[in-house]
Amino acid sequence: MATSTVVPRARFSAHVRLRALQADIMELILDRDLDAGDPMPTESELSEVLGVGRNTLRESLKVLQALGVIEIRHGFGMFVAPSNFDALADGLTFRGRLSLRHEGLEALQLVDIRQALESGLIGGCIGLATAADLARIEEAVVKMETLAGKGETFAEADAEFHRLLFEPLGNDLLMNLMSVFWKVYRKIHLEVGITATDLVDTAAQHRAIYDAVVAKDAGTASKLLSRHFDGIRHKILEFVNKD
Repeated sequence: MATSTVVPRARFSAHVRLRALQADIMELILDRDLDAGDPMPTESELSEVLGVGRNTLRESLKVLQALGVIEIRHGFGMFVAPSNFDALADGLTFRGRLSLRHEGLEALQLVDIRQALESGLIGGCIGLATAADLARIEEAVVKMETLAGKGETFAEADAEFHRLLFEPLGNDLLMNLMSVFWKVYRKIHLEVGITATDLVDTAAQHRAIYDAVVAKDAGTASKLLSRHFDGIRHKILEFVNKD
């Protein structure tokens, strides 16, 4: 029978206090109306304002740095960090790859989220895309087709296609999230494996999506994007069930 690990009460309490301190530091940033790139109060001031020792404070600051909330520049001080999704990407990549060794649940859920985002937002992009936007999207498609014909992978061109497709929306948060999802997918794709046939089929799918966008056919573009992610989902299920 499996035994559970009991966390010592003192250690559990210390963890809760550190989490509370991290929340207090973030509230201080908001209360002082600091923005990305603004200098943070010094360790001495934070220690005094928050009523904690320097060692405890430093533990929380290290966590906030890892989370991308603050940036510590040695010799210059602490600053509110600019937008940084690296921690999110690393965490999702780990969870997705770990799930491939079991039932693939997290990897499949990531596909669900990206599928919903892209198929749901494509209609708005079609109305905003200019001739110049479409020309750059087609360049990415042509690059995919050329590399697929040589049996070469085209991860960068694939990522560029999806980025350019949604760039007209002017939504920086969406662009950052798509970048995160792409980093995760790239690792998952490497684990799952891609055949020469997959490359040709994937390039053809992107050509069809592009054609629908040019024709301003939002319904077809949405369906094709959704079908594209259905293919990715199938590959993941095939991989986790191969044994």
